[in-house]
Amino acid sequence: MTRVIIIDDMQSAREVIASIISKYCKQVEVIAQADGVKSGMQAIKQHKPDLVLLDIQMRDGSGFDLLNKLKPITFKVIFISAYETHALKAFKFSALDYILKPIDSNELVAAIAKAEEVVNQPSINQGLEVLENNYSNNNKESKKIVLKTSDSIYAVAIKDIIRCESEANYTRFFLNDGRKILISKPLKEYDDMLNEFGFFRIHQSHFINLDYFEHYKKADGGYAVMKDSSVIPVSSRKKNLFLQVIDSL
Repeated sequence: MTRVIIIDDMQSAREVIASIISKYCKQVEVIAQADGVKSGMQAIKQHKPDLVLLDIQMRDGSGFDLLNKLKPITFKVIFISAYETHALKAFKFSALDYILKPIDSNELVAAIAKAEEVVNQPSINQGLEVLENNYSNNNKESKKIVLKTSDSIYAVAIKDIIRCESEANYTRFFLNDGRKILISKPLKEYDDMLNEFGFFRIHQSHFINLDYFEHYKKADGGYAVMKDSSVIPVSSRKKNLFLQVIDSL
């Protein structure tokens, strides 16, 4: 049985969440509810939950304020957010789960099921650090992304990624310190996340950081030569747009 605490300053939201859990999550028990940072901390200390469903913005502070006072985190966290742009991008980079208000029952049930499968607690603490940094800091140079492999978790500065390469349903990251990290997610997912950070999809299988682009070779249809000496093909479909982009650098 997974023991859950709901922390949200809106009673209606807490009631909706509790109702969905009662109806659809038979192996989950709501052991307490709280309406803010102070009451949430008290509930967590008293009941020691397995999972906390946590609102981001509350009347007496934020969900981050609460978590910072309880570090290291010994429970799993699903964030509840009414924000769709900046906040959601931060969540994606942190590899932590979230649900949006108004709360959809299918999304909540799926998020709880996913949380129940998580066994690596250090990844939660690492993800929280990346989330808080990206959520509160607008400086692109300081942004990070959590990359999870089968046996490790990395918090990588986005500026240190040279390029990404698709390998079937996996993505291999090439970093400026020579490391290569293979992630079990498709390249498309990172395309959506990184395109606003100076990355360009030059090929179906290749995504490059333009900060590491060195020069363009016209031979054999066109290649991008990177500062790590890698040579990346440019697809015919992307060629004209890529040449426009590098002309503007």
